[in-house]
Order: sequence, then C-alpha cells, then structure tokens
Amino acid sequence: MLVQVECKGNPKWIRIPEKNDCFDFCGFIKEASAKFSLPHGANVVLKDSAGVDVDADIFDELVRTSKVSFKILDGDNNKSDNVPQAEIDLSEPSCPGSSFSSIESESSESTVIPQSSKASKKRFLEEPSDCNASKDLVHAALHSKPGGSDILKEYEQTSSLSDKTRKKLVNILVADMVEKYGRIPPVSIRLSYALGIITLFPNLKDKCSPTGYEHYYDPRSGQGYIAYRLKTVQRNSVNNLKGASKVVYQDGPKTLRKTSSATEQLSGDECTEAISMMKHSTDTPVIKDKMRTTFKYRQNLIHDPDKSSLILDYFPRFLDTPGLIDQDFTMLSGDDISSKFIAKWPTFYKQRVIADCKNLHPGAHVDDLLSALEECDCGWDSDVAAILLLIHLLPPTVKGRKTGKISATEAADHIVKFIKVGTSVKTFLEQIGSTQPFLLCVGEKRSIIQKFYIILDQKAIPCMTQTAVAAFDELFKAHFVFAVSYDEALCNFYTFIQTTVYGIDVGTAKESPRVKEIRVRIENTEV
Repeated sequence: MLVQVECKGNPKWIRIPEKNDCFDFCGFIKEASAKFSLPHGANVVLKDSAGVDVDADIFDELVRTSKVSFKILDGDNNKSDNVPQAEIDLSEPSCPGSSFSSIESESSESTVIPQSSKASKKRFLEEPSDCNASKDLVHAALHSKPGGSDILKEYEQTSSLSDKTRKKLVNILVADMVEKYGRIPPVSIRLSYALGIITLFPNLKDKCSPTGYEHYYDPRSGQGYIAYRLKTVQRNSVNNLKGASKVVYQDGPKTLRKTSSATEQLSGDECTEAISMMKHSTDTPVIKDKMRTTFKYRQNLIHDPDKSSLILDYFPRFLDTPGLIDQDFTMLSGDDISSKFIAKWPTFYKQRVIADCKNLHPGAHVDDLLSALEECDCGWDSDVAAILLLIHLLPPTVKGRKTGKISATEAADHIVKFIKVGTSVKTFLEQIGSTQPFLLCVGEKRSIIQKFYIILDQKAIPCMTQTAVAAFDELFKAHFVFAVSYDEALCNFYTFIQTTVYGIDVGTAKESPRVKEIRVRIENTEV
C-alpha cells in the first residue's frame, strides 16, 4: 500500500511494508527514513496530517480504516524541552510493530513510543491488566450508562446474554472507552475492557482460546467485537474513511498435515502397481487395504496444484466404494477426532443448537426447520433440520464491498440439496455446475431420505451410512481428505464444526468473534 509522507516540506510516496498480515510500523519508519535520507539511528516522530502523534499499536488499524497521510519529523532537530517525542531506534534489524506501547507524558499530550523486546510484547499480550480492576471498570461503565443495569439483570437471570444484549454491552463499553481514552484507545485499554467482560460475566469466557476474551478483543490479530465497534465509531466520526478490511479465514482443510497412521506406505513401482490394481478391482477389502498403503502418495497428489483436480481420476474407487473418505480422514486425524461428530452432535450439540435457535427472530426458514423437528411431514428430515439451524446462528458475512451478502436460507442450499427418487443424478449435476462439496439427498420427500451422496467436482460419492448425521460427518471430512476450502458463505459454520465439535486446530485456527461467542453460549446452555 502506498501513502503520502512529508518530511521537511518535501512530500513523497512511500510503500508500507506488511508483516504477519499487518502493516509494519517499524518497517514503515525505516522505509521513510531511508527515503528522506535521515541519519542512521535518528529519533523519528510520526504524525498524521492533522499533527496528531501516531502510535505503533494503532498504526495498522489507522492505515486500514482511513485515507491517511503522514508527516515525518527528525526528533533530534524538532523536539522541545517540554514535549517528549516518538523515539524509534532504526539501528535494530528487526522491529515488530506490535511491540510498541503508548505512554502518556505528564507535561504533554504527545506520545512516547519506547522500543520493547519480543519478550515484553509476549508479557503484555499474555499478562493483561488486573482482573478485579478490569471487572470494576466494566461494572462502573454499565452502571453509569443507560441500559447497563438491564444487561446485568439479564445475565443474573439467565447466566448468558442474547445477541441483542451482547451488542448493547459492546456498544456501551466502546462508548465509555472512547469517551475516556479517545477515538483510538491504546491496546492495553481495549484488553482491560475485554478482560473485564469475561471476569464480570464468566459464562462469556471462551475456554478454547488462550485468554478467553479473544472474541471481544484479540491483540494479536486486532479482531473482536470491541475492535469492530471501534471501527464503526471511527467510520462515523471521520468523513474520509474507507471500508474495513476483509476477514481472512484460515484454510484448515487445505493445510498439509502429518498423518497419525502408522500404516507402512508404498512408493515407486509398488505404489504405481497398487493404484493400477485398484482401478480394476471390485474387492472392497483389497481396495481399502491398497488405499491405506497409498495414503501418503494420495495426500501429496491432493496438495499438488497441478494434479489435485484429477484425484478422482487417479482413485476412481472413491466413486463406488463407500467408507474410503472416512478411512482417509481417520488416517489423517486419528480415531478420536474422527469419531467426535457422531458421538457429540446428537448427544450434546443438537439440542443446545435447537434451544438457542428458538430465541432467534421469527423467519420462514427458521420456523420451517423448527417445525421439522416436531415430526412435521412437510419439511426436512429432523437431523438435517438441526444441522441447518446452526447456519442461522452462524450466518454468512459480507467479505467486502464488491461481495454481496447472502442470507442464511440461501447458505443452507450450499450444504444440502434434494432430488426425488428417479431423478437422474448425472443430469442434475450437469445443471448445477461446479461448486464446493455439498450433500445430495435422494428420497420420496425431504423428511424421508433414502440415499445420501457427497458431491465433489460434479461427481457423486456414495455415503457409507444412510443417516443425515453420518452423511454430514462424511461431508465435513471430505473437505480435509480432498483439501478443499470451505464455501465462502459457510466459513463461520464449518469453522465452528472444525474447532468446537471435532477439536481440530483449537487455539490456532482463525475464528471470527461470532464463532467464539456461539461456542461459549452453546457450551453454557442447559437443556
């Protein structure tokens, strides 16, 4: 990204370097210093066009949310006796932007940005402010603002907060934060409010996250409900702001992973011979055995961009031998992870998702799905309906100005489709074109499904077990077995299934605040 920078009355365009998906403050200072030929090791002051000091902890957010230009001052030549300046030691070969913190001067509103080490950054992120102080901060804010007592009362009665109340909570706290600390409050302040939320309301803590409050504010990524609300406030208060940046999701299924299986793998001519044998065999035990011994070769093929689209041509037995997807996924992740959805969805998650969806605003699709759970003959199979209800808790989000938002009802059609018995599957697939993997249900009606297929690359893969829960289990696993990214509209939905139900990449997968919030809510729902 290019920005205009002025130094000593001389304007120039300078590119802002990126590091770890963030605009690098220290790298930018170095680029600017080199561009303007400032002395090596000079103390540099960075201000915006209005003359306001720019701190390292808000640099990335400021650049992403506003059309900003900068002024560079040589601190050695411009600082006064009473005004401390931003001190950047340019002699360091590496300087992560997020390792700076703001310190207010008693004699000035200017900001000192001291250099800090990676160790201090880690301590700052892992050891936020005192829990009791943060709790008191949030409690005081709620008592001082209209509507705050209603939030406390709802939590006292239900041990949880509805979506509407959670939004009100964040709005009140951000308003309090901006009122006290300005439009761009320091990271330490944001952390204090986030910590205060889960300390005052312990059932809102995400037990799968390192600190439990990342869905409210994550200092590593700059995401969370507090960060999102701050951006909205900033957009509304400044005329020349541009849209917020896209949320980038980790492609969990596309990650090349180490196998958990100890099965001896074939290579060279032996592997080629086994693949050739499978193409002409109808013996299921032999096919499954050869598929196990060629697993590593198949994984390498799947992650080869030039060959991945041909995987069903190399291994056509996927198309007529049920159980191969489950076998590959188990070799990839282990028996424990492989069995989690079948074990946990019907017994734990299903009823809690249903209970939560009963609190949603009425809508035709939600009402139809809830009716299907009561043995209504006109809707989906009850297990399919329960899975589709989860989409309404984790609806699609807009990924940028050029991408239109689709409804949860439309997103449901990206997971499962239905055709009547006797309809040509081949003709149906030709009509829908190429899409991300989905479940095709075949039956007399949606409430009585006789066959399930996973559709991949316009080909139908028969499911091993003809139940909705088992079929969806295979659909999810197919993403990992074939290294296919989630449908963009279903990122939140599938990420929840991945991290919360299967327990894959817990703590490392990129989750939206909504995913974390729904996990917390469901795990604290009593049925």
